[in-house]
Amino acid sequence: MRSLFWRILATLWLALAIVAGLSILLGRALNQDAWILSRHPALQGLAEQLVQRYETQGPGDTQSYLERFRHRARIDVQILNDTGHPVVEGTFPPRAAAFEARHPNKRRLPWRRLTEEYTSPTSNESYLLIYRIPYPELDAWHRGSLLWPISALVIALVVLTLFSLALTLSITRPLNRLRRAVHDLGQTAYQQDSLSRLARRRDELGVLAGDFNRMGQRLQGLIGSQRQLLRDVSHELRSPLARLRVALALAERATPEQRDRLWPRLSQECDRLEALISEILALARLDAEPGARQPIQLRPLLDELVDDAKLLDPEQVLRVECESGVQLDGWRDMLERALDNLLRNALRFNSPGQPIEIAAYQEADRLLIRVRDHGPGVASEHLTRLGEPFYRAPNQAAAGHGLGLAIARRAAERHGGTLKLENRPDGGFAATLELPLSPEF
Repeated sequence: MRSLFWRILATLWLALAIVAGLSILLGRALNQDAWILSRHPALQGLAEQLVQRYETQGPGDTQSYLERFRHRARIDVQILNDTGHPVVEGTFPPRAAAFEARHPNKRRLPWRRLTEEYTSPTSNESYLLIYRIPYPELDAWHRGSLLWPISALVIALVVLTLFSLALTLSITRPLNRLRRAVHDLGQTAYQQDSLSRLARRRDELGVLAGDFNRMGQRLQGLIGSQRQLLRDVSHELRSPLARLRVALALAERATPEQRDRLWPRLSQECDRLEALISEILALARLDAEPGARQPIQLRPLLDELVDDAKLLDPEQVLRVECESGVQLDGWRDMLERALDNLLRNALRFNSPGQPIEIAAYQEADRLLIRVRDHGPGVASEHLTRLGEPFYRAPNQAAAGHGLGLAIARRAAERHGGTLKLENRPDGGFAATLELPLSPEF
């Protein structure tokens, strides 16, 4: 498997090195004469100096200077005016022009010919300076002059290499962390804070790490809740199955009269087992994809639930406070099951002669549906655990499996809301569904 690190590093390094090298080579190839004129130490400022000397001290002094310059720098110089005539004799050999005429190929000449134009700022006269540099002298200068470009190129390549290395590491190291996190998640050994440092980055990788961290926490929570649910389901199913097994064993050895008394018990245990399985399936269906949201008219839904509750316990008094136009986008079956479980809990624990209050109202951008009874309430230390599957507060004599509030809480979460459980200061217990009116799809 080819490493992404080396591919990114090699691509960046080669691209930057090729661009840098081609820039230098192209500049030298296209501007060779200009490059020599600007870089050769003996030619820098020579045109200005010679023209100034010629105009101030005359041709004789300029000629003497050119001869000394030729002896020192080994470069011949000739100065022409704008008509093409020499203004000084110069240091060219007498037969240099005729020799150049016989050899039109410049590379076959024993010297390199360069020209430079210069306009005097004082007299506004234009001059053409011709330089003849012998190739041995030029090659010797080239060998020395290449030290700086090569050194600059080496330094540039080192800097580019370090830059490419830093850029590559900034990409591949977070990817390696993500890969390890994916591996740990697959092995169910994911640590929730393993990507917290990477998630603080303010770039796409930081956003990805943050999303992955939340996904990992969510998956771990789901896996943990599923494992706990399986343990709780096995525990809850074991009790009615054990009672059924004992009742069947007794029925096998019982007389016909005794069997007639055991059949109602067996039927009751089967009903309990069926109710428990039904609630477990209802809780499991809440995790499935429910489909598209639909508008829900809240007042008709509450009226239907109140009618059903009165059939269960006609002596209870139920009061509903809800405007007729209140509407919510969601899943009717899910919300109906949640409210039905809250109402059943209220019916189970409400004090005789006290009303059960159902109120639905808007608060900012949220819809609150509160079901309140006037029962004994729940001890404060148990409030935080209410809503967990199969959890029941101690000292409860009423029948139940501890799944009603869990179903209501899961339904609220699927709607993007929460279930709030509290003891009322003036007595009783209240369960409130807080649901957003404008959910984010």
